[in-house]
Amino acid sequence: MNSPPAPEGPGSVSGAPNLPSRFTDTFTSRYIDTGELRLHAVIGGDGPPLLLVHGWPQTWYAWRMVMPALARDFSVVAVDQRGIGLSDKPQDGYDTATLANDLVALMDALGHHRFALYGTDVGMPVAYALAADHPDRVDRLAVSEAPLPGISPSPPLFLPPLLNARLWHLAFNQLPKINEQLVTGREDIFFGAEFDASAGTHKLPDDAVRYYIDTLKDPDHLRGSFEFYRAIPTTSAQNQKRKERRLTLPVLAIGGAESSGEGAGNTMKLAADDVQTMVLTDCGHWVAEQAPEQLLTALTAFLAPYRETMT
Repeated sequence: MNSPPAPEGPGSVSGAPNLPSRFTDTFTSRYIDTGELRLHAVIGGDGPPLLLVHGWPQTWYAWRMVMPALARDFSVVAVDQRGIGLSDKPQDGYDTATLANDLVALMDALGHHRFALYGTDVGMPVAYALAADHPDRVDRLAVSEAPLPGISPSPPLFLPPLLNARLWHLAFNQLPKINEQLVTGREDIFFGAEFDASAGTHKLPDDAVRYYIDTLKDPDHLRGSFEFYRAIPTTSAQNQKRKERRLTLPVLAIGGAESSGEGAGNTMKLAADDVQTMVLTDCGHWVAEQAPEQLLTALTAFLAPYRETMT
């Protein structure tokens, strides 16, 4: 059977701007056929497997600043979720049960039965679903910067201006079509405001924001970026059942001091028994880009028992 062509151009390693030094010596873009769809992942490193699941409106590229250090101890897999980046963008399948199944199939295809897992932003509820639905697959779970639909209390309709600027997209993104119509041709305005409002004091570099926004100008990618939110009612119903079976594995819940703070930790304590909380100082929502060294210190300590057991 012929192997799929190597990913190239925008969205791939070869087309990504301003990567850390020697990044391409370690990491390559690959297409992985899971049987249901083709996923794009950036893979490299040596050691037990670590799966990284990005948030909205980002891609695997969100992890670029922490991937080289992690690759010294782990086989790192940074995936583009269904609907995002260079991964396939079907019309449906964006509830967290299906998204989690995608990632299990990805790891199966790569030969990884058991692995550590980190999901941020919308990657957090996906990672939670994977750990809850497939408890034999996940050794340790790290999460950051998100609520869990159906478990977390819903935010009130009326919020202070700063919180409103950060959270209004939660409702807007769920709309069936008008969001795409309003954002098309205005991606710079919409996504630029989202990156800015959630950053806090230290904004992301302009070139990184531009890279993310340029990928979202593809109509299928734009649609795919909203589909997780459109599936929230289904995910909420799934989570109502998941929370009846509390997680027992170790969980590290991370927040930016200028964003959710201890929010991820408080959320995970509603669904898990063994939760550590870490708040990153001088950091907003984009933790892997705004506080990579703090994040690496926290992850290295948290994942040490997993690394020692699996090597």
